[in-house]
Amino acid sequence: MAGSVQEDPPEEVPLDFTREWVEFTDPAEPAHLVRADLTWLTSAWTCVYGRGCAGVETGRPDDGCCSHGAFLTDDDDVRRVGAAVAELTPADWQRHGTAPWVELEEAEDPDDDSDDGAGEPRTRRADGACVFLNGPDHPGGAGCALHALALRTGRHPLETKPDVCWQLPVRREQEWVDRPDDTRVLRTTVGEFDRRGWGPGGHELHWWCTGAPAAHVSPEPLYDTYAAELTALLGPAAYAELRRLAGSRLDQGLVAPHPASPPARGGAVPVELLRRRPG
Repeated sequence: MAGSVQEDPPEEVPLDFTREWVEFTDPAEPAHLVRADLTWLTSAWTCVYGRGCAGVETGRPDDGCCSHGAFLTDDDDVRRVGAAVAELTPADWQRHGTAPWVELEEAEDPDDDSDDGAGEPRTRRADGACVFLNGPDHPGGAGCALHALALRTGRHPLETKPDVCWQLPVRREQEWVDRPDDTRVLRTTVGEFDRRGWGPGGHELHWWCTGAPAAHVSPEPLYDTYAAELTALLGPAAYAELRRLAGSRLDQGLVAPHPASPPARGGAVPVELLRRRPG
Protein backbone atom coordinates (compact mmCIF):
# COMPACT_ATOMS: atom_id res chain seq x y z
CA MET A 1 0.00 0.00 0.00
CA ALA A 2 1.39 3.44 -0.97
CA GLY A 3 2.42 5.44 2.04
CA SER A 4 3.11 2.43 4.24
CA VAL A 5 6.88 2.99 4.39
CA GLN A 6 8.19 6.37 5.50
CA GLU A 7 10.95 7.14 7.96
CA ASP A 8 12.71 3.76 8.03
CA PRO A 9 13.32 2.64 4.43
CA PRO A 10 14.02 -1.02 3.62
CA GLU A 11 17.66 -2.07 3.73
CA GLU A 12 19.95 -1.85 0.70
CA VAL A 13 23.00 -3.93 -0.15
CA PRO A 14 26.39 -2.20 -0.65
CA LEU A 15 27.00 -0.63 -4.06
CA ASP A 16 30.14 -2.61 -4.83
CA PHE A 17 29.99 -6.33 -5.51
CA THR A 18 31.06 -8.86 -8.12
CA ARG A 19 29.20 -8.56 -11.42
CA GLU A 20 29.05 -10.78 -14.47
CA TRP A 21 29.20 -9.06 -17.87
CA VAL A 22 28.72 -10.34 -21.40
CA GLU A 23 29.77 -8.62 -24.63
CA PHE A 24 28.45 -9.56 -28.04
CA THR A 25 27.91 -8.23 -31.55
CA ASP A 26 24.42 -7.22 -32.60
CA PRO A 27 23.32 -9.89 -35.13
CA ALA A 28 21.56 -7.20 -37.15
CA GLU A 29 24.46 -4.71 -37.16
CA PRO A 30 28.13 -5.83 -37.16
CA ALA A 31 29.24 -2.33 -36.13
CA HIS A 32 27.14 -2.44 -32.97
CA LEU A 33 28.70 -4.01 -29.87
CA VAL A 34 26.54 -4.67 -26.81
CA ARG A 35 27.93 -4.94 -23.30
CA ALA A 36 25.39 -6.15 -20.73
CA ASP A 37 25.45 -6.54 -16.95
CA LEU A 38 24.05 -10.05 -16.51
CA THR A 39 24.11 -9.77 -12.72
CA TRP A 40 21.57 -6.97 -12.96
CA LEU A 41 19.57 -8.27 -15.92
CA THR A 42 19.11 -11.72 -14.37
CA SER A 43 18.10 -10.25 -11.00
CA ALA A 44 14.64 -10.48 -9.44
CA TRP A 45 14.13 -6.71 -9.34
CA THR A 46 10.67 -5.32 -10.06
CA CYS A 47 8.94 -2.01 -9.40
CA VAL A 48 7.22 -2.06 -6.00
CA TYR A 49 5.52 1.33 -6.21
CA GLY A 50 2.49 1.27 -3.93
CA ARG A 51 3.51 -2.00 -2.29
CA GLY A 52 6.55 -1.20 -0.19
CA CYS A 53 8.27 1.62 -2.08
CA ALA A 54 9.75 4.11 0.40
CA GLY A 55 10.22 6.92 -2.12
CA VAL A 56 13.35 8.92 -2.87
CA GLU A 57 12.39 11.73 -0.47
CA THR A 58 11.93 11.23 3.27
CA GLY A 59 8.29 11.14 4.27
CA ARG A 60 7.00 11.04 0.66
CA PRO A 61 6.56 7.35 -0.19
CA ASP A 62 3.55 8.11 -2.39
CA ASP A 63 5.91 9.91 -4.80
CA GLY A 64 8.00 6.83 -5.54
CA CYS A 65 10.83 8.09 -7.75
CA CYS A 66 8.71 10.95 -9.16
CA SER A 67 9.62 13.65 -6.63
CA HIS A 68 12.00 15.57 -8.89
CA GLY A 69 10.23 15.50 -12.23
CA ALA A 70 11.79 14.04 -15.38
CA PHE A 71 14.31 15.50 -17.79
CA LEU A 72 13.31 15.19 -21.44
CA THR A 73 16.10 13.73 -23.58
CA ASP A 74 15.47 15.50 -26.90
CA ASP A 75 12.85 17.12 -29.13
CA ASP A 76 11.37 13.75 -30.05
CA ASP A 77 10.87 12.96 -26.38
CA VAL A 78 9.13 16.31 -25.83
CA ARG A 79 6.85 15.80 -28.85
CA ARG A 80 5.93 12.23 -27.92
CA VAL A 81 5.10 13.11 -24.33
CA GLY A 82 3.24 16.21 -25.50
CA ALA A 83 1.07 14.09 -27.77
CA ALA A 84 0.28 11.81 -24.81
CA VAL A 85 -0.57 14.81 -22.63
CA ALA A 86 -3.15 15.88 -25.22
CA GLU A 87 -4.90 12.53 -24.72
CA LEU A 88 -5.14 12.75 -20.95
CA THR A 89 -8.57 13.07 -19.38
CA PRO A 90 -9.49 14.18 -15.85
CA ALA A 91 -9.90 10.50 -15.00
CA ASP A 92 -6.26 9.91 -15.97
CA TRP A 93 -4.73 13.06 -14.53
CA GLN A 94 -5.46 14.72 -11.22
CA ARG A 95 -4.10 18.05 -12.47
CA HIS A 96 -5.78 17.85 -15.87
CA GLY A 97 -5.53 21.14 -17.76
CA THR A 98 -2.37 22.26 -15.97
CA ALA A 99 -0.25 24.29 -18.35
CA PRO A 100 2.52 24.36 -19.15
CA TRP A 101 3.53 20.82 -18.25
CA VAL A 102 7.17 21.33 -19.24
CA GLU A 103 9.72 23.84 -17.94
CA LEU A 104 13.40 24.60 -18.36
CA GLU A 105 15.68 23.57 -15.53
CA GLU A 106 17.13 26.56 -13.70
CA ALA A 107 20.81 26.69 -12.76
CA GLU A 108 21.46 26.39 -9.03
CA ASP A 109 24.15 29.04 -9.51
CA PRO A 110 23.17 31.48 -12.31
CA ASP A 111 26.82 32.54 -12.66
CA ASP A 112 28.05 28.97 -13.20
CA ASP A 113 27.93 28.20 -16.94
CA SER A 114 28.99 24.59 -16.30
CA ASP A 115 25.89 23.71 -14.27
CA ASP A 116 24.76 20.36 -15.69
CA GLY A 117 21.11 20.27 -16.66
CA ALA A 118 20.57 24.04 -16.63
CA GLY A 119 18.32 25.07 -19.50
CA GLU A 120 17.18 21.53 -20.27
CA PRO A 121 13.46 20.75 -20.53
CA ARG A 122 11.89 18.76 -17.74
CA THR A 123 8.39 18.02 -16.50
CA ARG A 124 7.07 20.67 -14.16
CA ARG A 125 6.87 20.05 -10.45
CA ALA A 126 3.72 20.70 -8.46
CA ASP A 127 3.33 20.26 -4.72
CA GLY A 128 6.83 18.83 -4.48
CA ALA A 129 6.60 16.19 -7.21
CA CYS A 130 6.22 15.69 -10.95
CA VAL A 131 3.10 17.38 -12.32
CA PHE A 132 1.92 14.04 -13.75
CA LEU A 133 1.95 12.29 -10.39
CA ASN A 134 -1.54 11.57 -9.09
CA GLY A 135 -1.93 11.47 -5.34
CA PRO A 136 -3.53 8.61 -3.38
CA ASP A 137 -6.77 10.62 -3.17
CA HIS A 138 -7.22 10.66 -6.96
CA PRO A 139 -10.32 8.65 -7.97
CA GLY A 140 -8.40 7.09 -10.84
CA GLY A 141 -5.67 5.85 -8.49
CA ALA A 142 -2.25 7.03 -7.38
CA GLY A 143 0.77 7.08 -9.66
CA CYS A 144 1.83 8.41 -13.04
CA ALA A 145 -0.98 9.80 -15.21
CA LEU A 146 0.97 8.98 -18.38
CA HIS A 147 1.36 5.39 -17.20
CA ALA A 148 -2.37 5.22 -16.51
CA LEU A 149 -3.07 6.52 -20.02
CA ALA A 150 -0.98 3.76 -21.56
CA LEU A 151 -2.76 1.06 -19.60
CA ARG A 152 -6.18 2.51 -20.42
CA THR A 153 -5.45 2.62 -24.15
CA GLY A 154 -3.72 -0.77 -24.40
CA ARG A 155 -0.23 0.59 -25.02
CA HIS A 156 3.07 0.01 -23.32
CA PRO A 157 4.04 2.87 -20.97
CA LEU A 158 7.23 3.45 -22.98
CA GLU A 159 4.96 4.94 -25.67
CA THR A 160 3.59 7.67 -23.39
CA LYS A 161 6.14 8.36 -20.62
CA PRO A 162 9.39 10.36 -20.82
CA ASP A 163 12.39 8.29 -21.89
CA VAL A 164 14.08 8.43 -18.51
CA CYS A 165 10.93 7.19 -16.77
CA TRP A 166 10.41 4.03 -18.80
CA GLN A 167 14.12 3.24 -18.97
CA LEU A 168 14.73 3.35 -15.22
CA PRO A 169 16.22 1.51 -13.51
CA VAL A 170 18.13 0.26 -16.57
CA ARG A 171 21.01 2.53 -17.54
CA ARG A 172 22.11 2.72 -21.18
CA GLU A 173 25.34 4.37 -22.23
CA GLN A 174 26.63 4.60 -25.80
CA GLU A 175 30.01 5.54 -27.21
CA TRP A 176 31.91 5.13 -30.45
CA VAL A 177 35.01 2.98 -29.99
CA ASP A 178 38.01 3.14 -32.33
CA ARG A 179 39.78 -0.20 -32.48
CA PRO A 180 43.50 -0.77 -33.11
CA ASP A 181 42.78 -1.94 -36.67
CA ASP A 182 41.12 1.42 -37.49
CA THR A 183 37.59 -0.02 -37.41
CA ARG A 184 34.92 1.73 -35.38
CA VAL A 185 31.97 0.28 -33.47
CA LEU A 186 29.13 1.75 -31.46
CA ARG A 187 29.29 0.19 -28.01
CA THR A 188 26.05 0.13 -26.03
CA THR A 189 26.31 -0.69 -22.33
CA VAL A 190 23.20 -1.65 -20.38
CA GLY A 191 23.28 -2.16 -16.65
CA GLU A 192 21.89 -1.15 -13.28
CA PHE A 193 20.94 2.47 -12.67
CA ASP A 194 22.06 2.46 -9.06
CA ARG A 195 22.55 5.41 -6.72
CA ARG A 196 25.75 6.40 -8.52
CA GLY A 197 23.79 6.83 -11.73
CA TRP A 198 22.34 10.06 -10.29
CA GLY A 199 25.78 11.52 -9.63
CA PRO A 200 26.88 12.72 -6.18
CA GLY A 201 23.28 13.52 -5.25
CA GLY A 202 22.33 9.87 -5.57
CA HIS A 203 23.86 9.14 -2.20
CA GLU A 204 21.43 11.60 -0.60
CA LEU A 205 18.28 9.82 -1.79
CA HIS A 206 16.09 8.57 1.05
CA TRP A 207 15.86 5.17 -0.64
CA TRP A 208 16.80 3.65 -3.97
CA CYS A 209 15.23 0.37 -4.93
CA THR A 210 17.77 -1.35 -7.20
CA GLY A 211 19.89 -2.49 -4.27
CA ALA A 212 16.99 -3.26 -1.94
CA PRO A 213 15.93 -6.89 -1.36
CA ALA A 214 12.38 -5.57 -0.83
CA ALA A 215 12.26 -4.78 -4.56
CA HIS A 216 13.84 -8.06 -5.72
CA VAL A 217 10.63 -10.08 -5.57
CA SER A 218 9.88 -10.98 -9.19
CA PRO A 219 9.64 -14.71 -10.00
CA GLU A 220 11.08 -13.98 -13.45
CA PRO A 221 14.43 -12.35 -14.32
CA LEU A 222 14.59 -8.69 -15.30
CA TYR A 223 15.64 -9.42 -18.88
CA ASP A 224 12.22 -11.11 -19.32
CA THR A 225 10.05 -8.63 -17.42
CA TYR A 226 11.77 -5.70 -19.17
CA ALA A 227 11.64 -7.26 -22.64
CA ALA A 228 9.87 -4.28 -24.25
CA GLU A 229 12.21 -1.72 -22.71
CA LEU A 230 15.37 -3.65 -23.58
CA THR A 231 14.12 -4.21 -27.12
CA ALA A 232 13.57 -0.46 -27.49
CA LEU A 233 17.04 0.27 -26.11
CA LEU A 234 18.97 -2.35 -28.08
CA GLY A 235 16.87 -3.35 -31.08
CA PRO A 236 14.99 -6.64 -31.60
CA ALA A 237 17.92 -8.75 -32.82
CA ALA A 238 20.30 -7.59 -30.08
CA TYR A 239 17.66 -8.16 -27.41
CA ALA A 240 16.98 -11.68 -28.70
CA GLU A 241 20.69 -12.47 -28.49
CA LEU A 242 20.92 -10.97 -25.00
CA ARG A 243 17.99 -13.11 -23.88
CA ARG A 244 19.56 -16.24 -25.38
CA LEU A 245 22.92 -15.61 -23.72
CA ALA A 246 21.41 -14.70 -20.36
CA GLY A 247 19.21 -17.80 -20.32
CA SER A 248 22.12 -20.02 -21.28
CA ARG A 249 24.32 -18.57 -18.54
CA LEU A 250 21.56 -19.02 -15.96
CA ASP A 251 21.09 -22.65 -16.99
CA GLN A 252 24.80 -23.27 -16.53
CA GLY A 253 25.03 -21.38 -13.25
CA LEU A 254 27.59 -18.98 -14.71
CA VAL A 255 26.14 -15.68 -13.50
CA ALA A 256 27.38 -13.88 -10.39
CA PRO A 257 24.05 -13.31 -8.57
CA HIS A 258 22.83 -9.92 -7.47
CA PRO A 259 23.22 -9.77 -3.68
CA ALA A 260 19.74 -8.26 -3.29
CA SER A 261 18.03 -11.12 -5.14
CA PRO A 262 16.70 -14.19 -3.28
CA PRO A 263 19.15 -16.98 -4.25
CA ALA A 264 22.12 -14.98 -2.97
CA ARG A 265 20.33 -14.24 0.30
CA GLY A 266 19.58 -17.79 1.34
CA GLY A 267 15.95 -17.58 0.30
CA ALA A 268 15.20 -14.55 2.47
CA VAL A 269 12.49 -13.62 -0.04
CA PRO A 270 10.06 -16.44 -0.94
CA VAL A 271 10.73 -16.18 -4.70
CA GLU A 272 12.53 -18.58 -6.98
CA LEU A 273 13.78 -17.08 -10.23
CA LEU A 274 12.41 -18.81 -13.28
CA ARG A 275 12.86 -18.08 -16.93
CA ARG A 276 10.44 -18.68 -19.75
CA ARG A 277 11.62 -21.51 -21.96
CA PRO A 278 10.21 -22.08 -25.43
CA GLY A 279 7.43 -24.66 -25.35
